[in-house]
This record gives sequence, structure tokens and C-alpha cells, in this order.
Amino acid sequence: MTVSTGVVSRVPLVDLSEAFEPGPSRDEVVDAIRRACEDVGFLVITGHGVPQEAVQRIDAAARRFFNLPVGDKMELVCHAGNRRGYKPLQSSTLALSRDEETPPDLAELFLVNRFDDRDAARRAGLREGREDFFAPNVWPDPDLVPDFREAFLAYYAVMEDLAARIMRLMALALELDEHWFDDKIADHITGLAALRYPALDSAPLPGQFRRGPHSDWGSLTVLYSDGVPGLQILSPEGEWEDVPAVAGSFVINIGDLMAAWTNDRWVSTLHRVVVADGAWGERISVAFFHQPTYDAVIECIPTCTSPDDPPRYEPITSGDWLDWMIRKTTTYS
Repeated sequence: MTVSTGVVSRVPLVDLSEAFEPGPSRDEVVDAIRRACEDVGFLVITGHGVPQEAVQRIDAAARRFFNLPVGDKMELVCHAGNRRGYKPLQSSTLALSRDEETPPDLAELFLVNRFDDRDAARRAGLREGREDFFAPNVWPDPDLVPDFREAFLAYYAVMEDLAARIMRLMALALELDEHWFDDKIADHITGLAALRYPALDSAPLPGQFRRGPHSDWGSLTVLYSDGVPGLQILSPEGEWEDVPAVAGSFVINIGDLMAAWTNDRWVSTLHRVVVADGAWGERISVAFFHQPTYDAVIECIPTCTSPDDPPRYEPITSGDWLDWMIRKTTTYS
């Protein structure tokens, strides 16, 4: 689907540079986060402290991998049950998560987690029956893709730190103790995905997207993209709006579990990646899908309920929810 862009969304730009120490600046940021999460569930952050070198390094490593011959990439393909490695072009359809049938997405992915460390995997929830979920990573041959593993692990580490700091600001925005989420995310099961939307030489099929309409599934997502337009959100008024591309920034959005955690006080917003007019070239993004510990029970946060607004959702574990959503939206060969 080719879409004319130009409607700029209400997604706010938030500078975090003075947000991590108590004071008026942090109070302003916390209020901005609260308003953004209640309104559209998205914000764009600057002043985050992530070294630009880490971003440039993973972007370059991802491009080297995706430029390999298809046969080399298929050596690392994800098979049923395995959430590590390569997912080929048109192997997933995210719109299915909303029970909407569309042609497969025009994206290829490479997925990693943090379970090369088997002690970390056991702390995060590895036990009999979950071996596939907690499988170690697969990595391309370093002779074929130099610095790939090192770049991905370095980026994963800085994203862990950033996500933890943002969750503390979100706790304050929910009138909780700053560290309320800490024990629930200490052994998180976050996946990191590099995505390539290849250059197109013809229009997509009717109803086909680079990434179909979907909401994310976890607590929050930290998204880097290379600046090529295409990311859109569905506004509260029901119109698709462009998310602003700001150099050196990250897009933050909350997912379905955070919406459920907050009793729908915060919104998990439908979004998509379209083929924008004049932007048929390659697009690279890297998404850090922050997800609480596998056995963390997601149930209504105490500050988000009242006698007039009782909990709306049954408790569910983080891992059970994620496992169901992955199986619902993935097609394996």
C-alpha cells in the first residue's frame, strides 16, 4: 500500500537530558510522559544519553547482514518455536494480531535476545517446556558479517539501561515509587529486532504494508530508524498520522501489557509502516521490545483502579501473553 504522508501527528518531543535527577525538569518530563501515554501512547525522546556510535554501529552491522545473499541468510532462519535469527521477507503479517487479514509484510528481520547467558535464562524463567523460548542466539559467520555479534550485544546493553530508566520515569508518571517496576523487569525477556524494508521497484499489493497495522505487545518499545518516512499512528480521531523523524532521537511507545497494567489509563496505539510517496528506497530500523520477566504477573496497578473503575483484565503472565501473540502472527516455512 502506497500512502501519501504529510499529516504530522501529535506525538510530543521530550528532552530527557535533565530527567534522571529529582527537580523541576524531571517533574516536567514526568508530566509530559503521563500526557503522551494517556493521549497517544507515543513520544519521541532526545537527551537520552545513548552514544551515537552504538547506533551507527548496529545500523551498519544490520545493513551488512541484510545485504548477504538470500542463501546465506537462510542458514540462520527462524524455525517454528525458535525466536532467534532471520525471518525472511513476507514471513510475518502483523495485522493478524488485530484479526485483520492482509498480504504478508514487506520486511525482513533479524532477532536476538539475551539468553546466550544460560544463568540469565534460568533467572528469567527457563524451565522444562520453555527451551525454545529461551534458546540461545544464532549469529552469522564473523567472516561474512564482521562486528555483527559485538554490535548487537553492545546496542542491547545500552537499550536495557535506557528502558530501565524510562520505566522509572513511567512509574513516577503513574504516581508510584520510582522503583516500582524494578523487580518485575529485572529478568526481562526483551527481544531486539533489526528490520530491513527493502527498496521497491513496483507498488505493493493492494492492502500490503511494510509493516501491517498492529500494536506492540509488551511494556514499551524503543525504536531507532534511519529517517526514511513511513511510520504512522492511528490518532484518537481515527486518522493515520506521521510520526516525526528527529535526528538522534528514539521513538518510544507503550504496548498492550502496559495498557492492561494501567487499566487502560494509558493507550497502546495502533501503528503501521507504509510505503510513503517518494520513499520507496531501503529503510532500516531497530526495535527493542521491552518485556517483563516471563512469570511476572500483569495485573492492574494499584494507582489505576478505584471503586468506580475496577480492574478490567484478568491477570496474565508476561511470557504467556508474548508466546500467544508471536504464534498468532508468524508464518513458518
